[in-house]
Amino acid sequence: MSHTAPSITDESPDFSLVLGGPIFQLFRRSHLSGDALELLHRRIVAIVLVAWLPLLLLSILGGHLLAGTVRLPFLHDIEAHVRLLVALPVLIAAELIVHSRIRPVVKAFLARRIVRQQDVPRFLAAIDSATRLRNSVPVELGLVILVFTVGPWLWRSQIALGASTWYAIPQAGHMHLTTAGYWYEIVSIPIFQFVLLRWYLRFFIWFRFLWQVSKLDLHLIPTHPDRAGGLAFLGKSSYAFSPILFAQGALLAGVIASRVLYGGESLLSFKLEIVGFIGLFLVLILAPLTMFTPQMARAKRKGLAEYGLLANRYVDGFEQKWVVGNAAEGDELLGTGDIQSLADLGNSYAAVRDMRGVPFGLEDIGRLAAATAVPLLPLGLTVFSLEELVMRIVKIIF
Repeated sequence: MSHTAPSITDESPDFSLVLGGPIFQLFRRSHLSGDALELLHRRIVAIVLVAWLPLLLLSILGGHLLAGTVRLPFLHDIEAHVRLLVALPVLIAAELIVHSRIRPVVKAFLARRIVRQQDVPRFLAAIDSATRLRNSVPVELGLVILVFTVGPWLWRSQIALGASTWYAIPQAGHMHLTTAGYWYEIVSIPIFQFVLLRWYLRFFIWFRFLWQVSKLDLHLIPTHPDRAGGLAFLGKSSYAFSPILFAQGALLAGVIASRVLYGGESLLSFKLEIVGFIGLFLVLILAPLTMFTPQMARAKRKGLAEYGLLANRYVDGFEQKWVVGNAAEGDELLGTGDIQSLADLGNSYAAVRDMRGVPFGLEDIGRLAAATAVPLLPLGLTVFSLEELVMRIVKIIF
């Protein structure tokens, strides 16, 4: 009994980066999510109620809601509100965007015949491997352990303010948590850190899958008008991660705002951190796509050689016919298709010559950088007036 490889036209892989894992199944059983991430508003409301609302109530009971006995009361803590009321909902909502944008990308490898017929089984095996990792119970359990062990130390040492706040009162060099502070450290911060770390895990799963695909003998066309051999859709797919970049930018903006307004630090002292932060996340999203560069470079070299040889043959014949004078009597150059063919051949060679070495361009870089930087713009109000800030932004853009 013979077995044949799956046909490209017969296979329709349906891989989602977010539809799976113990937490997703828990949401489904608790009616906070449907099979395709429906009921988004329920998830956002439920998680925010657990992470933020108790802090409000406990701060009221502790007398730390408004300015009074502490330097940073609850309602003035920009970093906490941005973290739990902006970044956290955005990270949750991003699942829908990533789900809808990444699934077609996986299908495109087969629909565009970039994966050759003989490599379809290996491509499907890569999808299965990614699915198993996405659904892994031990992996998500490891994230939970991480946020309850390393997470509190990281928050205390790197993020928490040293001044008296609604969540902690410093005494003798130590942080003494308030009742609201205990909830913040034990519940709110771990929820946020888990959601964020799970996105980092998804990044790893996605780029691991792309690495496996990059090892296949891909069918790249050097004359493809996208100037990336047919892979420019990968660069565009990175836009799906823009909400995660926005949430990270908002989180950094909240931390810096707290340091500037209540820690006595200057906004300008964070300029290197801001530039480095934006650059870091651009590298995180786009650098893994360079794993396709070797195949793209080979396709370009091969295309230049093949189209160069074709062009040499054609222009030689064109020269013999129209320049040396071997055209048949009565043939006229004006109106002949030879000129158009020569121009078309030149355009094809130019397309190969202009083929990029990466599946993304400056436009992709700019959009992702903007998504990360937009939440940081309001920080300018701590240095400039609104009018001055708008004028500076206009000058930068135009």
